[in-house]
Amino acid sequence: MTDRAPLGPLLRAFFADHLVQQKAASPQTIHAYRDAFRLLLTFLDQHRHRKPEALTLDDLDTPVILAFLNHLEEDRANSVQSRNARLAAVRSFVRFAALRAPESVDLTSRVLAIPRKRAPRRQVHHLTRPEMDAILTACDRSTHGGRRDHILLLTLYNTGARVSELVALRRSHVRFGAATVVQLLGKGRKERAVPLWSRTGRGLRQWFDEEGGATPDYAFRNARGDRLTRQGVTHLLDQACRRARERCPSLAAKRVSPHVIRHTTAMHLLQAGVDVATIALWLGHERLETTHHYVEADLQLKERAMRKLDPLGQRTRRFKADSSLLTFLASL
Repeated sequence: MTDRAPLGPLLRAFFADHLVQQKAASPQTIHAYRDAFRLLLTFLDQHRHRKPEALTLDDLDTPVILAFLNHLEEDRANSVQSRNARLAAVRSFVRFAALRAPESVDLTSRVLAIPRKRAPRRQVHHLTRPEMDAILTACDRSTHGGRRDHILLLTLYNTGARVSELVALRRSHVRFGAATVVQLLGKGRKERAVPLWSRTGRGLRQWFDEEGGATPDYAFRNARGDRLTRQGVTHLLDQACRRARERCPSLAAKRVSPHVIRHTTAMHLLQAGVDVATIALWLGHERLETTHHYVEADLQLKERAMRKLDPLGQRTRRFKADSSLLTFLASL
């Protein structure tokens, strides 16, 4: 390698060889990293007047990366979480580049030293049971598209799946029987099995029968016969929410996304008495701390705990046995 390693070959090797061949990264990870570098290369072109084909690894020094991160937050109004996600993509690349261009170890060490920015933890938003019911019943099941939307949203709510997991779901991933189970492929290519309510199982069986032997065998397809996209799921959910507001006005004050449905599943499981460890398995969380956020956000759980406490300044009630109990104890 030369002292000024060209950036182009390194980036191609990073995506084609390192991410795809060596790490077998998921499509979601590859797309996220791709978007981060498209933004970075555009920033260098517009603000540093460096064309992508002329860039070298030296152009990714710490001041440039810090300026890029500030640009994301200040000019593009990205959240801290988005800023940190872009930084994670850059850091992954420079780790790889340090192996291919060892003479750049000083530069890569400086970039790797850039810290993640701490962000306030956002409150977990979810829907109430009446709100979720209103969305499910808003789909017009007299039409083919309405029946698809209803069973898709019911499956999303039942499983708590990420939208990427739902659009990748194939009919062969659903096992019908005494208990219907759906197999989901989550983050990190980790598989998990989620049981379905009998209502959801019947709905999926009817939907698959209606679809017949259509190929490809994605569980939910768009009007052209291709698999639904994340944007397609968001669009049909928006339509259902607009219709549901007539029956449930409280939805007008809420921004509902497929991920909010996932939060709703977790909160309803928690409120039904399901333990946090089981919910973590249900949602495919790698760390239990992630699921614990739902405990922190559950106002009903906090209210039940509060009712067990006596207000300050009030004497604690003590147990007083009735006379029949005292008589029984005295007879022993």
